[in-house]
Amino acid sequence: MLDKIVNGFESFLFRHRIFVILLFMLTTLFLGFQASNLKMDAAFIKNIPLNHSYMQTYLKHQKQFGGANSIMVAVEDTSGDIFNETFFDALKNVHDQLFFIPGVDRAQVKSLFSPSTRFTEVVEDGFAGGPVIPADFSTTELGLSVVRGNIEKAGIVGRLIAEDYSAAMVSAQLMDFDPQTGEPLDTLAFAEQLEQELRTQFENDEIKIHIIGFAKMAGDVAEGAKGVMLFFLIAILVTAVMVYLFSKSLVLTFLPLACSLIAVIWQLGLLTVVGFGLDPMSILIPFLVFAIGVSHSVQMINAVRRRVADGESTKAASASAFRSLLIPGGIALLSDTVGFLTLLAIDIGIIRELAISASLGVGVIILTNLILLPLVISFTKVSVANTSKDPAESKINQLWRKLSLFATPKYATWVLIITAVLYGVGVQQASLMKVGDLQGGAPALHFDSRYNQDTFYITDKFSITTDVMTVIVEAFPEACTYHSVLNQIDEFEWIIGNTPGVESTASLASVAKRVNAGFNEGNPKWQVLPRTTASLVQAVGRVPTTSGLLNSNCSVMPVYLFLKDHKAETIELVIERVKALSAEMDNDKIQFKLASGPVGVMAATNEAVAEAQFPMMLYVYGAVFVLCLISFRSLRATVSVILPLYVVSTLAQALMTQLDIGLAVSTLPVIALGVGIGVDYGIYILSTMAVRLRDGMPVQEAYFEALVERGSAVIFTGLTLAIGVSTWFFSALKFQMDMGILLTFMFLVNMLGAIIILPAIGAFFWRKPR
Repeated sequence: MLDKIVNGFESFLFRHRIFVILLFMLTTLFLGFQASNLKMDAAFIKNIPLNHSYMQTYLKHQKQFGGANSIMVAVEDTSGDIFNETFFDALKNVHDQLFFIPGVDRAQVKSLFSPSTRFTEVVEDGFAGGPVIPADFSTTELGLSVVRGNIEKAGIVGRLIAEDYSAAMVSAQLMDFDPQTGEPLDTLAFAEQLEQELRTQFENDEIKIHIIGFAKMAGDVAEGAKGVMLFFLIAILVTAVMVYLFSKSLVLTFLPLACSLIAVIWQLGLLTVVGFGLDPMSILIPFLVFAIGVSHSVQMINAVRRRVADGESTKAASASAFRSLLIPGGIALLSDTVGFLTLLAIDIGIIRELAISASLGVGVIILTNLILLPLVISFTKVSVANTSKDPAESKINQLWRKLSLFATPKYATWVLIITAVLYGVGVQQASLMKVGDLQGGAPALHFDSRYNQDTFYITDKFSITTDVMTVIVEAFPEACTYHSVLNQIDEFEWIIGNTPGVESTASLASVAKRVNAGFNEGNPKWQVLPRTTASLVQAVGRVPTTSGLLNSNCSVMPVYLFLKDHKAETIELVIERVKALSAEMDNDKIQFKLASGPVGVMAATNEAVAEAQFPMMLYVYGAVFVLCLISFRSLRATVSVILPLYVVSTLAQALMTQLDIGLAVSTLPVIALGVGIGVDYGIYILSTMAVRLRDGMPVQEAYFEALVERGSAVIFTGLTLAIGVSTWFFSALKFQMDMGILLTFMFLVNMLGAIIILPAIGAFFWRKPR
């Protein structure tokens, strides 16, 4: 039945070749025009699992206490002392410039020049205070001396002022939309403005500007992603040389490359049609689509060459190759597509966009490389000498004969023993794999990148960084006037503040204690929470809502945790401690809820990734299992394809452990990609073996025939894919380098698994001819 459908489809296509090719050309022109309108697109909201409980808390209180999408700008005086006219002029200019950049929440801009940056001191009559920078400030020696004293009274050293007084901080929260246009905030354009309007304008020999935050990081990632085009060109050149060496024909070199590039154009055009942009984290996908397209094209030109060498005309050879490869090639590409689509189960926008982008790209390969390519080849004249007496071909056949020994019980036993040992080692190492970032700074960028160097500078000079987690304390109106409530918050803060990885903390309770001491002549013995409501109201009343320590009716009071870094083990330890304390302290009047702040977002993302890992793999393998079962109609054949893939996936996770690569948003899709694409090798080999086995041929002979027909193309495919992604090793972006390492490993080892482990399994599964 299936053969009849394929034959009918082939007959229709090849009878209307010109019309079909013209249709492809018109579609390519249309989608090419659409692709020209594609823009880079990065948004903070796409990087968080919106339905996670932490993010529900984050979104609920985002307007009151700010979100995790913040920008920190450290203005450094290269002399090491900020108290001079040049520095204060630069600091004020940076504050004003950042204040007026569209997308900045102006109410959340904080620096020495913010009206909300105030000091309080104890005087004879009680309290006195005012803005740290007085209204009549001038950069005279007296004016700078007054500001120095106010800074010390305000207790902002380490937060807005570097601990060694060599720099000052300007921080801001970003909105999700541009208030001028009402459109979602263009993160990449915003990052460019930061670079041009702050660093370029104000940095000189005396002043250095250090900028960190999601928007700046996304901008640096997008800038580094532009280098992918160079890798793309290199990959095209290297692939062209390899295809020529394989096909020994300029025509059969040009056409596969052209059809694969058409697939990329279609993919990019379709992204625009469905309303997507190209996120910097997904910029490698078109590159991968090209490599996959070429790999399947090689199977097609290999089949055409063999038929032409047997005496068929180019048209007949193309039609025959189309019939023989449509089902295995289609199943392989469907496996790739379904593998990508399983990523939709992960509740993170950027991964879902990657899933859609990749599945669109691989889906169109079915059209461009399995249908268009043989149709175009049929119009060319391919001349290939009969290779039956070629000495080189004879040597290759000798190699295939040796490899076919893997399909005999004697050699298969050793292969399976070694595979089992490798699997055991892989399982042990894979169990040590961490979820989250394992390095300091931005994991998407290299250690020596400007962004990470800025991060390390701010971490070194200030006691706060973007590595902040906020625990939201929800109570009842006027809760902060009750000693029992603030005492519970104070106890929580003290315990969590002594947790490894927490550098410092801040809350309304700790500030109220300092204010109370101020009311008692600054005596440290009075740095406690007042027990009477009147005294407590007096202490809390000195803390404005602009401090971010309480809301307008005092029913929500955040506790800020400043962590030493955002490494996986640090976040995991702090989250576990907060959860334990919450379970112990929560009641019907007060609840400690995770989490807001940048590290809160990371914690939610890490948990979403960890929760998605097993279901994603289950979906990928389930889809591949069903498609192989439909294709081969044999449980034995399906198991033979699946087992090597599973072993390689385990070894890939072990490699991640060895290379200190954590399971994160950027690396989670790699396993699914490796499985989806890696199954192609086994499908192509087994599709030939299955026919021979059904004819009663012994397993070893069936495998030998499969190698003769498809072996060269399978090995070439593995090498082509591996070489294509190996160029990512030299990327300016660390996450691209990590993906390149993992995909190169998976493409090569999956290929070896298909030609070594698969026949070894078959040697025991198919001892009796079928």
